[in-house]
Amino acid sequence: MTIRDYRCRSDDQAGVDPEIVKKLGLSLPEGHKHAESIYDIALETKKAHGRPFCELPFCHTVEAEAMGGHVNYGDERTGPRAADYVCDNLEEVLELQSMDFSEGRIHEVLEASRKLSEDGERVSLEIAGPLTMLNVLVDARKVFRAMRKDKDLVRDVFDKLHRELIAYAREAVKSGVYMISYADSAAGVNILGPKMAKELVDDFTYDFLKELQEVTAGKTVVHLCPKTSLMLVDTGKATFVDIDLPDAMSYGEAIDYIKDTSNFVGQMCIQNLSREMGTKQIKTIVLNEF
Repeated sequence: MTIRDYRCRSDDQAGVDPEIVKKLGLSLPEGHKHAESIYDIALETKKAHGRPFCELPFCHTVEAEAMGGHVNYGDERTGPRAADYVCDNLEEVLELQSMDFSEGRIHEVLEASRKLSEDGERVSLEIAGPLTMLNVLVDARKVFRAMRKDKDLVRDVFDKLHRELIAYAREAVKSGVYMISYADSAAGVNILGPKMAKELVDDFTYDFLKELQEVTAGKTVVHLCPKTSLMLVDTGKATFVDIDLPDAMSYGEAIDYIKDTSNFVGQMCIQNLSREMGTKQIKTIVLNEF
């Protein structure tokens, strides 16, 4: 089986522009921790870079931190990242707390999303996939070893993370987000290889997205990292469906055009929302039925 990989460009990276933080009179890492500063940074970033959406959060550690993970918040040069691991093995991941959306940074991110939405801004909220979350919680070598040798344990862990991420998605929809962006940066086929990539799709990604589709249908469009899109299509779990556009437009404008009629998009990186499509079509993603 051949699974295509999407090659990230050098500008396909999320983060916070230190010049924007300086302009706002804020500081990092404090700017990551409070709804008011998150709001200000997201809005100013949208304006400064001409982006169609306010994009949150500014890192890939929010979900794991909400389950008890330790995060090093970094500074102006480096953003939040994993600190010391809170789990020695995957069994301990099963014992971690559930996300509490009433406190902590995950609450602040959701509150910033709500305020931006209430003020008429369109918010794109990124939700991290399971391997990205696990990279914050436990040594990645132990995760990959278990994926090869203890598939039942891995499925149990995936089931737990599935429930947690769906709960987060429900809160995101309630907070009024315009688009959920799903990405699992640690799970590209270039990292996993085709066999393990297919197992991830079979054991987590397809079922998770099926339920996410139910949670978001008619309310919030879901953008998939193109690495995930290609893994779904090339394993036979989904199909690309081209939608005609009335005119040439940017990727973000095209997503806006098809939002009310399509559940999933994901042919380009989320960082390319302002980039012109170069064609009068956009590829949507339809999950196949089994």
